[in-house]
Amino acid sequence: MRYSPISRFRGTFLGAFLGGSLTSDGKIQSQSYLDLGRMAILGTESLINLGKLDFDDWIARQQQESLHLAADDISIKIIIATLPIALFFHENPIKLRQNLLRVLKIWEDDPVVRDGTLAVAYAISLALTEKLDPLTLIPQTISFLGETPTSIPNKLLKVQNLLEQGAGLSRAQAEFVREEKLSNTIAMAFYCFLSTLEDFRLAVLQAVHNGNSKVQDVTSLSSQATGAITGALSGAYNGIGGIPVNWQVLLLQRNSPAWGLTSFSQMLKLTDAFVAVWSGVYDIDLNPRELTQGCEEALLSVYAAPRVIRSR
Repeated sequence: MRYSPISRFRGTFLGAFLGGSLTSDGKIQSQSYLDLGRMAILGTESLINLGKLDFDDWIARQQQESLHLAADDISIKIIIATLPIALFFHENPIKLRQNLLRVLKIWEDDPVVRDGTLAVAYAISLALTEKLDPLTLIPQTISFLGETPTSIPNKLLKVQNLLEQGAGLSRAQAEFVREEKLSNTIAMAFYCFLSTLEDFRLAVLQAVHNGNSKVQDVTSLSSQATGAITGALSGAYNGIGGIPVNWQVLLLQRNSPAWGLTSFSQMLKLTDAFVAVWSGVYDIDLNPRELTQGCEEALLSVYAAPRVIRSR
């Protein structure tokens, strides 16, 4: 395995956070005006606490937050909110699709949001299982979407054509940033990711770049949305080791609130706990009596491969 699961899980969350926090000149905002990942944190906490996807618990945790979502940013927040599902079920494409569609019912059933969510989650699942081939990713993703009335498959095919032609960032922006549509955001994120596959830094900087004089209508919303999705994709593929150390150190030094958590360090701890639950690690600190009652040696930890103790 090229990178460990914990590196890829951390890379996905940290990548999305960084991508949504970068300014067009490459600086990290201390607090993004769009709290893109708050619902993702709620979903992650649900999976950690219950050890499985509980639809009713997701509704209880998410519904209150959803009531306060502005119409202009709900689509991207929903896609980021489903990242825990993409990670938790990444080994099984059938369960991945089924559970994503179930969770999406919490919010308005928008076909474009559905296809965007499926596309991003499927690419992440291929990255985590080390099956992502840049030459076949887009055709595979379109196949995963199936028949759909949305324009996302066509937009992804345009991305494929641009990549095959070696088109630069300016041409891609001229194609996809003319209108602030979710389908264009998804396409631009795939372009930034695939055009700089091994370089997380360059991928997210391309995603938030708005210095093209021919493109005057790029807003902070579309820039942050593209950056967050690109960061999640590149972070899943390159792992946390692919994220520049100076950016990581800066976040740790500031240790400011992140996605509704009290600090950036708390996000890392939450991700580690999430990986532990996914992998089947039994945390003795959560249920100490079950394994220590009647035993002289209380310090005991049990580990198992996925699906050995239980099926997800």
